[in-house]
Amino acid sequence: MARVVIDVMLKPEILDPQGRAVEQALTRRGLAGVRHVRQGKHFVIEVEGEITADVQAELERVAAEVLSNPVIEDYVIRSAAESDE
Repeated sequence: MARVVIDVMLKPEILDPQGRAVEQALTRRGLAGVRHVRQGKHFVIEVEGEITADVQAELERVAAEVLSNPVIEDYVIRSAAESDE
C-alpha cells in the first residue's frame, strides 16, 4: 500500500480571508511575530500497490478536477511515509 499526500492552497495572488482571520487571532492570543497565514486543504490518500505512471496520472486528474479549483488553487502531490501525515 502506498500513501500519497495532496496539499491544495489558494494561489498567491488570491486573497485568503480565512488565513487572515487566523493570523489576527494568533496575534490577539499573544503569538508574537506572526507575519502571514495562508490556509489550505490536506488530503492523505492510500492506494493499493505501487504508484505507477497510470496511478500518478489518475491522482493528478483527481487533484485537478475534484480536490482543487484550478482557477484559484494550486496543488502539490507527494509520496508520504506513514509518519509524514
